[in-house]
Amino acid sequence: MSSISHPLIKPDSLESREYQLSIAMRALDANTMVILPTGLGKTAVSLLVAASRLYNGGGRILMLAPTKPLVEQHLRYFEKYLLVKSREGSTASPFVMFTGEAPPAERTADWNRATVILATPQVIKNDLLAGRYTLNDVTLLIVDECHRAVGNYAYVFLAQRYMGTADKPLLLAMTASPGGVQEKVQDVCSNLGIAHIENRTENDPDVRPYVFEREVEYLSIALPSDLKAAIHSLNTLIGDRLAILTSLNFTVPKRDKLSMKELNAINAQIQARIQNQDPAAYSGASLYAELMKLRHAITLAESQGSEVLKGYLAKLVAEGTGAGGSKASQRLVKDPVFQELFDRTLGWTRELHPKPEHALKLVQDQLVSHPDSRIIVFATYRDTVQLLVDFFARYGIVSERFVGQATKDAEKGLSQKKQIAALTRFREGEFKVLIATSVGEEGLDVPATDMVIFYEAVPSEIRSIQRRGRTGRSGAGKIVVMVTKGTSDEVFRHVSASKEKQMHKSMRTMGGYSPAASQQPLVVERETLDEFTPQGPKIIIDDRETSSKVVEVLSNMGAVIRIERLAHGDYAIGDRILVERKTARDFVDTLINRDLLGQVKAMAESVTRPVMIIEGGDLYAQRDLHPNAIKGVLAALTVDMGVSILFTRDEQDTAQMLFVLSKREDGERGERKVHPHKSHHSQREEQEYIISAFPEIGMKNARLLLAHFGSIQEIVNASLEELAAVKGIGEKTAQKIFDLCRRVYG
Repeated sequence: MSSISHPLIKPDSLESREYQLSIAMRALDANTMVILPTGLGKTAVSLLVAASRLYNGGGRILMLAPTKPLVEQHLRYFEKYLLVKSREGSTASPFVMFTGEAPPAERTADWNRATVILATPQVIKNDLLAGRYTLNDVTLLIVDECHRAVGNYAYVFLAQRYMGTADKPLLLAMTASPGGVQEKVQDVCSNLGIAHIENRTENDPDVRPYVFEREVEYLSIALPSDLKAAIHSLNTLIGDRLAILTSLNFTVPKRDKLSMKELNAINAQIQARIQNQDPAAYSGASLYAELMKLRHAITLAESQGSEVLKGYLAKLVAEGTGAGGSKASQRLVKDPVFQELFDRTLGWTRELHPKPEHALKLVQDQLVSHPDSRIIVFATYRDTVQLLVDFFARYGIVSERFVGQATKDAEKGLSQKKQIAALTRFREGEFKVLIATSVGEEGLDVPATDMVIFYEAVPSEIRSIQRRGRTGRSGAGKIVVMVTKGTSDEVFRHVSASKEKQMHKSMRTMGGYSPAASQQPLVVERETLDEFTPQGPKIIIDDRETSSKVVEVLSNMGAVIRIERLAHGDYAIGDRILVERKTARDFVDTLINRDLLGQVKAMAESVTRPVMIIEGGDLYAQRDLHPNAIKGVLAALTVDMGVSILFTRDEQDTAQMLFVLSKREDGERGERKVHPHKSHHSQREEQEYIISAFPEIGMKNARLLLAHFGSIQEIVNASLEELAAVKGIGEKTAQKIFDLCRRVYG
């Protein structure tokens, strides 16, 4: 085996493969998307390009990946093969992995000394928005799993910022599965400024010698009679609702023709009639919600089994009988057919679907014949993952679940630190079976994995390719797809295969791909962005808002942004203004499902100028809600709480509104009064107004202080200990009040 010879790559460490070298050479010429089957060394290509850029042009490398476990994997790879030093004479490692857990100041210091930075995109985006560093001297930006670069995903913003600010920009995008729709691939290319595509398949002559055999088996499984009967009941419920929609003059298909495409068509009719204020449309929207729930229940019965279905129906009952449940859930659980079905499921004492037993036998047989195997079982739903972990444990097979971070219902997610730890134990053989949701599909490299089991077929060609790619990376592998006869499993199997075939055809059609227009969205004038050194007004933004386009637009307009967790509101402007931003849909959803008035009241009590921005859409066309109810809420917000309500068209318009508000607060319209006089203030309000003007006090704390001490004079005369003793004030705020009251003016 010949090895790569390069001054910045450890000698005799990296196998020389002709196709990798060829791709890397082309990628050095222009922004390139590399489409390479999983397990054939996309990371090696990125290493070759990185080594060349550092050797010839210096600077630093930034590599982005969508998950922390994947970032950690790339870090280990680059540390293993790349020979580089830290910048500015630092003795610390030249490699650094950025996470949101590290303090911002620490990330800034790490950026300044590191040569190779590996990170998830959101943390880099947040740091750029806050002005903690720039991308000026990044000579290569590597975007892994680049098929995600659509919509408002952080990759899109980062590519734009990079191409607009870097002195010598070059972007390398990588994926095993860009998608079967050519328009989407072109969209990704446009968003990343791709000028050239390097595409290889396992059948290409220069790739074929490095492809390990992967046997694919489709295991056909019969659906048990009890689940067939449950599906029959669910279909009866669906048929009844389609009949009601027909009576409301909606065009609907026959029950056996009800696909997701047809459901979308029904929803489009409903939304069009809501826009025209048709009362029947609101009933249609609720029926549509019932159809979606019932269709999901059928999918669970067909592909997941009786225990998962039973749990889902119990959840619907809890929603429909509890406070705040939707009308759809309430009506559904009162239906006699549903009630009879639910009662029937309560009698199920074991899993009825054969899939768990088949999965168990596959795992047992593999471990008997190959005791050192690593096996990954992919399942779409967390409930199924836990069911399999428990089921395998009963038969002496130790497995661990691998799921996302979010905690859903009663089940806790896995933090990224725990995900990395689980993968490390899996690689080292502490357990042999990993049971994962989609979070395990992208990029994770466990070379010894020689079996992958699909608990169900998936309709996405991207997900199917990613799942298959977890095996056959360093030796022969086996893939087993479990398919329930006559169900959506069979449909999804064929849909996925068709889309994958179309993807390869599209890639051949696109060929070299070099449309000049693809780079157009990334052309950013340096003059308008002032080298991305913010000079504009200051805005504090809640860290949960950074995924919105609003923040990107504000940054590009030159606003000075600070990102932190706000107790109330989404945007803080100066000492007086807090802004809560809601889309029209979110406004109505929060009103129905959560405590909108309580949420806004808490914000209004904490500042003197509370503002709510309602963005896009018609408030009255969002849900089946009487217009007077919405008008009543708007009146309560403005009259009772003193909240200024502003309406904007879209995220761009919202950003411009926030920019104007912040410029006014920064004093561009001349000196302003901190507390302008209002003749309608009561004595109580005047007292609150005075105390709330103290730095970092706000209306909420002003009321706490006045309630405790009884008057302004008592607050001013209070000792430091007395101030700090007020619940909710704290020592730091108490010290500021105490010092301010005793400071000499001037």
